Amino acid sequence: MRFRTLAPVGALALLPALAAAQGVARQPAPLPLKLKARPTSAAISPADLMSRLYVFADDSMMGREAGTIGHMKGTAYIAAEAKKLGLVPAGDNGTYFQDVPFISRRLDPATTLTVDGASLAANADFVANPFRGAGARHLDGVAVVYGGVLTDTTLTAAQAEGKLVVFNGEGVTGRLTINPRLAGAAAVAVVGGAQLGPQQLASGRTASMTLKPAANAPLVPVTLLLTHAAGESLLGAPLAGLATGTAGRTVHGDLRYIETAAPTRNVVAILPGADPRLKGEYVAIGAHSDHIGYRAAGAVDHDSLHAFGRARWFASENPSGARLTSEQQASLRDRLAAIHINYDSLHAAHPARRDSINNGADDDGSGTVTVLEIAEAYAKGKLKPKRSILFVWHTGEEKGLLGSRYFTDNPTVPRDSIVAQINIDMVGRGAATDLAAGGGDYLQLVGSRRLSTELGDLTETVNKELKAPFRFDYAFDANGHPDNIYCRSDHYNYARYGIPVVFLTTGLHGDYHQVTDEPQYIDYPHMARIGQFVSTLLGRVANLDHRPVVDKPKPDPTGSCRQ
Repeated sequence: MRFRTLAPVGALALLPALAAAQGVARQPAPLPLKLKARPTSAAISPADLMSRLYVFADDSMMGREAGTIGHMKGTAYIAAEAKKLGLVPAGDNGTYFQDVPFISRRLDPATTLTVDGASLAANADFVANPFRGAGARHLDGVAVVYGGVLTDTTLTAAQAEGKLVVFNGEGVTGRLTINPRLAGAAAVAVVGGAQLGPQQLASGRTASMTLKPAANAPLVPVTLLLTHAAGESLLGAPLAGLATGTAGRTVHGDLRYIETAAPTRNVVAILPGADPRLKGEYVAIGAHSDHIGYRAAGAVDHDSLHAFGRARWFASENPSGARLTSEQQASLRDRLAAIHINYDSLHAAHPARRDSINNGADDDGSGTVTVLEIAEAYAKGKLKPKRSILFVWHTGEEKGLLGSRYFTDNPTVPRDSIVAQINIDMVGRGAATDLAAGGGDYLQLVGSRRLSTELGDLTETVNKELKAPFRFDYAFDANGHPDNIYCRSDHYNYARYGIPVVFLTTGLHGDYHQVTDEPQYIDYPHMARIGQFVSTLLGRVANLDHRPVVDKPKPDPTGSCRQ
């Protein structure tokens, strides 16, 4: 899942072993590190989900980054399971795969920029961040302008047009968003500190994956991360006291990228409906099969990072997304500084584990195998739904929802035949040990009434009919929530075409986007209950005598998403 993190995890994770925060709920005994796969049954059960996830989130899948061999292995597993279940292939040319044209893009390490005769070297003085689409790479002769503080700039579009805009990001925990005022800039750079840390430098050397841009794709400004010295060299003046809009120097040189094909694919399958009149309509259900691959900065001790991440999450969790006051920011820094982990006690059970693979067990191995379990339940069940069920395991969610965008732009069934879409992304956690609001009945819902009041109401009705209903949390579905969750998982690409959606998740936790997101920390009984609920909801929608009524305006399919 693509969410904003609340504090700089990368830098903190490099600290040597750190101590359990007081007041955090006690964690259950860990599950095995490895588990042999077992046969699965028609029932959506904790044992089946566990067996599948230990395969899908194993180290052998190499973090399943889209465009890599690891993700190809992951999708091969999904397709083999779909075939075993007798689902109808719905990809390209009678296969289960819809090929998605990704490219691998890496800055040429020999790239240098010069300012007044002084050279700035790639991956030493600056890092060029990955970018999607076509990039404005030519900087030779481009003028520099100061954009001010990263999160509080007043720079106008006219001031940014054609310029290299340098922001001061030192001490700022916010993130850069290319807003319309910066769209015309040649490039955008952020001064990130006296030295670039190991994680940032490693990311600059690592290739990024993205959709191959169309010939007529609009230019997207490249973003750079600068050392303090490089920023002041470009500006020709100290950062301190500099006024927004101040003209800097002229940069010479171009950003040169090395690009190669990096194939990736969606997995698409169909369970045909039983009603001759309705089987040409589809209820889609999906999850994303990709994750983020290897840790760019190399291996880290797994156990100390897991313990620290959990303590850090509880110290910094901010579910409302409210902007912190200066006093609250100071309090947060104090809480983070007070975290200490007893390193020796962590290794009492087994030796230290060096780990560099982001397994993505929860994100979104949990969703992927839950969709497989639901497919098995319907494929082996006696009663088939009236409408057909369209199963789509999307690629490239971690790259900006690119696989679901590609599928909805190029659907393998008529787009107007899809009556609704259910998206499940990160449904393996959600306990009180993961987040303050969590518990065995916890479930977050997003988007369920944004296009169709009826679909949202039906979701609530199905839940209330359960012997033990879930406690729905709609907090992240609020308009204007800074995390903008409605726009940050694959359901949105269906919604932009007017297809009603329901997005279900158990939310973030301390292992999010870390090497510690592993099968041993998943709450399998909770995940099985979610799978059973989703399966029931899916069947209820598929058996309606009408399409879910769309009574809300759809987003602009060509525009950027806003809540």
